Amino acid sequence: MNQMFRLSMRQLAGQRRIAIIALLAALPILIAVLVSIFANDDDSFNENFINSLLAGMLISGILPIVTMALATTAFANELDDKTLSYLVLKPIRRSFIVLPKLLATIAIAGPLLVISGVVATILGLETARATLAVGIALAVGVITYASIFTWAGLISTRALGFALVYVFVWEGLITSFFQNIQYLSVRGYTMSIMYGLDKTGFESISSQVINLYAGIVGAAAVTVVFFLLTVRRLSRMDIP
Repeated sequence: MNQMFRLSMRQLAGQRRIAIIALLAALPILIAVLVSIFANDDDSFNENFINSLLAGMLISGILPIVTMALATTAFANELDDKTLSYLVLKPIRRSFIVLPKLLATIAIAGPLLVISGVVATILGLETARATLAVGIALAVGVITYASIFTWAGLISTRALGFALVYVFVWEGLITSFFQNIQYLSVRGYTMSIMYGLDKTGFESISSQVINLYAGIVGAAAVTVVFFLLTVRRLSRMDIP
């Protein structure tokens, strides 16, 4: 499994891909620097910073896009060069094939996004509790999205397109209009954890989030279910 993990890391960590996702991850930090310089005296600074930069840009946009770009291509090399058939014929449990792919995505996307959120929060809100809450919430979001999009990458060769529709229509649009949909939304889980860990600091999003424990259970359940679905898909798919 260690060898599979190292191979997956090399496959996902291409220079062009890493450069693009690193730029995306750096955007919240750049914007946090600018707004902390030019808009810090605004009475509504904290509310706007949380709603626009953290909840709007980072959690709703950059988090799923970066994770999606990596996870949907986790099996791309094996599918393209038709070596997946040799891999599954080996006496290895399917879960030991899926897990390194999932962990490779988390190992690359997790630190980039957590650092981005933590640094942006330090610059904007300047509180340790808020910073910790953002870091933990983003880590949970990366793990949950990675599980979903790794499965999607095995389901279809057009997984990236379907994932984009899911992110912008379901996570971005529909969950904004229907509160109960947050119980079926990774964005909802992430925001509930962020708010639940620092209710005072993130009071401005209190009306947008679900219960903390519902968010934790939801994220854990989705991660496990889609991991098992990926294992099942790998066991049953027709591999040329």
